[in-house]
Amino acid sequence: MKLTVIGCGDAFGSGGLLNTCFYLQSEKAGVLIDWGASSLPGLKLRGLTVDDIDIIVLSHFHGDHYGGVPFLLLDAMSRGRTKKITIVSPPGGRERISALLDLLYPGTVIIPKLNIDFIEYQSLEQLDIENLSLIAYPVIHSEGALPHGLRITMEGKTISYSGDTSWTDVLYTLSNDADLFICECNFYSTRVNGHISYEELVTKLAGLHCKKMLLTHFDTEVLNQLSKINLPCAADGLEIAI
Repeated sequence: MKLTVIGCGDAFGSGGLLNTCFYLQSEKAGVLIDWGASSLPGLKLRGLTVDDIDIIVLSHFHGDHYGGVPFLLLDAMSRGRTKKITIVSPPGGRERISALLDLLYPGTVIIPKLNIDFIEYQSLEQLDIENLSLIAYPVIHSEGALPHGLRITMEGKTISYSGDTSWTDVLYTLSNDADLFICECNFYSTRVNGHISYEELVTKLAGLHCKKMLLTHFDTEVLNQLSKINLPCAADGLEIAI
């Protein structure tokens, strides 16, 4: 299995980085974890197309994590795609994506022309769908966006992802024994509600028992301090074998 970082930036594209998006490629499926507003051009930069995507899993409803879904669906429709796309999200995914499509492309009929399966996960309940299982953990971010960390298991490998969050001890459970734990690290030293700083994160490392870790969701403060960070950091286009 291979993970490709399509985008690892924050909501503001700090450092020219694209919005959050990770592509998991296994023998059986292509899976996206989040799909921010800039993800479609990022996907194509990596030589991939929407035809390489089977499942999209969304951590929460902020534009830099799901705002690109309308463009993906529009592109799929323009290609005449008939293969099913599964979109897995917190409750309300179909309604929010439909409303976003209506705002961006009013009068354009897209969802009825595609084979889309909208699936909602519930906090702390295992969800088994074709080719993967998922447990979503509630985390601390903007409440209205329904933020979750994700623990995805495919073909015997587990990838955990913090989503956007302040530090919460839920991350210990989320990441435990994961083959890869993708953890947000929005700031270097600044502490705000809804995000983690590197200086805070290093005080928690003793309790994190994952096999590999990858930091993501960087603002300019982190990008200016990369030489001081002693943990693996994501970069747009980075590929990792899992």
